[in-house]
Amino acid sequence: MLSLLWCLTPASQDPFPAAGNEGLSCPSALGLARCRCWRTEKESFHTGDQRLSSALPAMAGWFRRLLHKPKHSSAESSLNAGRSASSSPSSSSSSAMSSNSSSETSLARSVRLSPVSLSVINASGSARWAKSYDVCICHSEADLELVEELVSYLEGQPESFRCFLQLRDATPGSAVVTELCDAVQNSHCWVMLITPGFLRDPWCKYQMHQALAEAPMTNGRTIPVLKDVDRKDYPKELRNLYYIYMALKENSFRQIRDTIMRYLQELCRSSTSWTE
Repeated sequence: MLSLLWCLTPASQDPFPAAGNEGLSCPSALGLARCRCWRTEKESFHTGDQRLSSALPAMAGWFRRLLHKPKHSSAESSLNAGRSASSSPSSSSSSAMSSNSSSETSLARSVRLSPVSLSVINASGSARWAKSYDVCICHSEADLELVEELVSYLEGQPESFRCFLQLRDATPGSAVVTELCDAVQNSHCWVMLITPGFLRDPWCKYQMHQALAEAPMTNGRTIPVLKDVDRKDYPKELRNLYYIYMALKENSFRQIRDTIMRYLQELCRSSTSWTE
């Protein structure tokens, strides 16, 4: 529209003269009306442009303040927390010491529980008597002599451990599978005497699998004992369990005895707490 006006107006004349200017010559009344309309549009355009120009700095400043508004970072928050904590070092140190002491005390209680006395284990209502045997010795026939020594040692202890020895305690005429399964189910603990003969005996492996099926999370019930076997030949089924390496019989026998006793103590303690 503006370009058309410039084309119709001589170069020496202003196509949009100010209000009241008499120098504009239009060919007709229609042309005069058009000129006045163009002049009105020009004035409104310039007015809106001036208002927008005056408002832009304020809007730009508002956006600038919004974008550059400071944010509290996690580092500043931790720094402020550290400053507030350092403002009262005595109270924070005392609370930290008290919390540490309480956690250490609870940890000590969970690790070093008072042992259950022998009288409690041997009491008539003890959980020990829920099964017929305290320990079942799983072994091969080639290791019978060593196993008899172990059984004699355990049964001669003050606790008088009840041991299941297959050749001595199995019921004559019963099936081997039945006797092996009953021995596992009726015993609290199982000693696996892992020797070269044990690894060659399929019945020993069968009884080992029965014990693992009876208590997958053994919690001290399965006691592997290695003798004359390399670590690489240690059964894969027992790799998640610590074993006793039999170098000296006396030390190994004592370790076996302590492990059985520890399990019986934990069994009686848990049963007593459950009844309470």
